Amino acid sequence: MMPAAHRHFVPRLAAAAGLLLALAGPAAAQIDSREGIALQNQIRELRSQIDQLRGGLPAPVPQSAAPVAPPSRAGGSDLTAQLLDRVAALEEQTRALRGQVEAQGHALDVGTADLGKKIDDLDFRLQALEGGGHPPVARPATQAAAPARRTPELALQEATAALARHDYPAAETAAREAKAAKGPRSNDGGFLLAEALAGQRKWPEAAVEFNDSYEHARAGAHAPDSLLGLANALVALKDNRSACDALAKLRAEFPAPRSDLRESIAATRARAGCR
Repeated sequence: MMPAAHRHFVPRLAAAAGLLLALAGPAAAQIDSREGIALQNQIRELRSQIDQLRGGLPAPVPQSAAPVAPPSRAGGSDLTAQLLDRVAALEEQTRALRGQVEAQGHALDVGTADLGKKIDDLDFRLQALEGGGHPPVARPATQAAAPARRTPELALQEATAALARHDYPAAETAAREAKAAKGPRSNDGGFLLAEALAGQRKWPEAAVEFNDSYEHARAGAHAPDSLLGLANALVALKDNRSACDALAKLRAEFPAPRSDLRESIAATRARAGCR
């Protein structure tokens, strides 16, 4: 029959050995080293000793460890203490090996991410070279791409289209962009801006823009339209006298206005009460 001391410690040893085998399994699978092999051999020897203790037989002396006194009915507790000390030592070695596995896994993840970035950069440069150009200089991640600006011609086209569909806010935005651009199309943008403001009934601003459009190009294509627009804005502001002055200037400078303006000029004169 197995001594009482053996029956007391054998379940604890079996549980500890099972835990060590479960913990050491992944580490030994990933680290092919002398420490891992030695740890496996020691765990196998410990398992063998525990199995023999369960059967009440003396445990053999392990080859890879220091000699251990065989168990006896009188000294079973000494052997149990020695085995528990070895369990603690093997558990510490297992923790050390798992730490090495985790460190190597982290280093592998970092290396994989760095390699992936290098592959992406190389692919980007190869695509640029295949397209006949030079590899572009990499832009810092924090630098945002500058928004592309439209040409004044495109802005004028958008403003004209927006006016045609009575989308006056959109027309105002596009016209302001065209007016702000340097060049000969700036005055065209100013006239379309005045039209967009008048469409929104922003009469004070519209009057200023119509007057600016006329002053900047008195002999331009928009000059008669600008004077007529100025007169209409002044009528809306209840300044009929100034409106009549604008119409008088229109008659003096453009005695033969376009046919499409004649009816509008007559209607504005009537609303302003001009003589």
